[in-house]
Amino acid sequence: MGTVFSFSVRDPGPRTADALARIVARLHRIDTVFSPYREDSDVSRLGRGEVRLAGCDPEVGWVLDRCAELAAETDGYFSATPGGRLDPSGYVKGWAVEEASRALREAGSGRHCVSGGGDVQTAGGPWRIGIADPHRPGAVAHVVTGHDLAVATSGTAERGPHILDPHTGRPATALASLTLLGPRLARLDALATAAFAMPDPLRWLSARGVPALAVRPDGARERTPDFP
Repeated sequence: MGTVFSFSVRDPGPRTADALARIVARLHRIDTVFSPYREDSDVSRLGRGEVRLAGCDPEVGWVLDRCAELAAETDGYFSATPGGRLDPSGYVKGWAVEEASRALREAGSGRHCVSGGGDVQTAGGPWRIGIADPHRPGAVAHVVTGHDLAVATSGTAERGPHILDPHTGRPATALASLTLLGPRLARLDALATAAFAMPDPLRWLSARGVPALAVRPDGARERTPDFP
């Protein structure tokens, strides 16, 4: 997926090591199927028309259905075809992190944190989650604390202006970063990607009860009323 995953388990038990081994294998499998960086992935082959959806891993159809739902919910600001290329990564990464957390819960862990590329799903707590400062590499712009918390950030800090406005095809540059909070990461991560390209993301998110923190290119910070 072009990123790093990490795990912090506060309550390791006899099943933890085996669970982590299965999770890592599962993440590699998700990468094999969905990665747009791999020429031989199902998503890459489907995007090039070399295979039909019925010939792909069954989870590809399920993920694309979720992407279609998110596209409808966000008036097209979320897209599984950014720049005209099939790439559902805006949903897949958060879903993969959430899947890893679910597997740890099934193995008996009630207190853990899974991070994928800086997007975080926690169980139990309390956890303190640092939000990267997009203008100062290695620095923290804000810290949130909570239990059973998901934190999703979209921005330009690590990959530059890579998020496209699906309506114009141009990079979204009105924000430097946008962080959302919620209970589950998969949908939250997709909403962060979509809202980042919107003309008034905080109003849209506030109307839907999603706590958000935005950092502007000039360093100014704005938040929804319910962002802690």
